[in-house]
Amino acid sequence: MKPHYQMPIQDCGDPLVPIPLADFSVVEPHPYAALGAPYGDRSPYCLRQGVLARLVKAQQHLKAAQPNWKIQIFDAYRPLAVQQFMVDHTYHQLLSEQNLQHHALSAAEQQRLMAQVYQFWAPPSPNPATPPPHSTGAAIDITLIDAQQQPIAMGSDIDELSERSYPNHFANQADPVTQRYHQNRACLADIMHRAGFCQHPNEWWHFSYGDQLWAWLKRQQAPQQAAVAYYGAVTPTSARPSAASKAATA
Repeated sequence: MKPHYQMPIQDCGDPLVPIPLADFSVVEPHPYAALGAPYGDRSPYCLRQGVLARLVKAQQHLKAAQPNWKIQIFDAYRPLAVQQFMVDHTYHQLLSEQNLQHHALSAAEQQRLMAQVYQFWAPPSPNPATPPPHSTGAAIDITLIDAQQQPIAMGSDIDELSERSYPNHFANQADPVTQRYHQNRACLADIMHRAGFCQHPNEWWHFSYGDQLWAWLKRQQAPQQAAVAYYGAVTPTSARPSAASKAATA
């Protein structure tokens, strides 16, 4: 079990609300839906209301630092069925890349591959005490684009299963190109941190506010302070936007 799953959850009851996509850039088509991920009638472009408010603040911070840049949303809310789909998809992707067959692997070899998967993907746990971050509506995967709608170079693709995905992977490299990657990642992290988000230790693109990972990272920063997650798994009640939230995102 990952250590952040030990953090207690006291869900504040914020509703899951649509992200006003006109205010951001969006990766189209949605990368997981294009693979066949089972969203059903649920949109991936949703966040808890308080998390969305902070994302809007991050966009404002970016505008002040880089007036021609914009946040681009790759993924946000992820139902549990989609989390399971993507874990399975990634496992089979690793099998293909390594020219392996699942039925020919020993239990230890299967476990080794799954460990690679879970280094970047949260287990699709149905336990309300250990929800995947994206299934809480409190986590988002993003990058930045410039005035020509072109992605800002970050040095690796979102969801890449390698050490290049670590936020500070390029920090100590002297090459001007890799230093630019680091500076761009630092810009992204800065605007999100200033809005209250925490960054996933293994993923330059993943940020969250109020979930268990956020609470655990806050605890690491200030061990003497109590920390609790504000958002657990999305429930039918939290998935139903209030009239006020509908008006705010119309």
